[in-house]
Amino acid sequence: MTEDRRVSVSPIIHPITPERWDDLVLVFGRRALDPDSCWCQRFRDHDDTSNRNALHDEVERAVVPIGLLAYVDGRPVGWARVAPRATLPGILKNRALRRVLDDDPSAWWVTCFVILPEYRGMGVGPALLRGAGEHARGNGASVIDGHRVDVKNLQAKRVSGSALFTGTVATFESAGFREIGRTCPSRPVMRLDL
Repeated sequence: MTEDRRVSVSPIIHPITPERWDDLVLVFGRRALDPDSCWCQRFRDHDDTSNRNALHDEVERAVVPIGLLAYVDGRPVGWARVAPRATLPGILKNRALRRVLDDDPSAWWVTCFVILPEYRGMGVGPALLRGAGEHARGNGASVIDGHRVDVKNLQAKRVSGSALFTGTVATFESAGFREIGRTCPSRPVMRLDL
């Protein structure tokens, strides 16, 4: 049996800008071939012809970058969408989340992660979260929240990587987030006070 000996890496984190769009596409890997895959649009409303176009348009128009890219040795290896909660109607309209969240116009939200498979478990997620905290704080956020997966409380014996796109409790705890409530046994809302 082969033991997985992943080592930690120290990614460099950069905000997404129009000049970094091609790097973001590389991080999406095979999913980049499908313009209608999620492309971090699950919590948004848009009128674009595809989810890919919607994210591209957001990146192009954003005054404040809507996410962060992680680089290892100059290679883009990870992405996290982080933006003001008020810009994400899917969060605002969710009844279960409304029971947990306070009405804070300066709150930000981490919606999702994409990390290249060969870099998972190597510290890219926590580095993106630390960068998200700095990015949000630097842009006036009071807190940054996210709706995570508590893998210990999932019913399934095996969890696919695609089910973990919002991140895990362990990843968020390692970046200093704390639980503020749950929408169900396996879905805590985690918060970092800024």
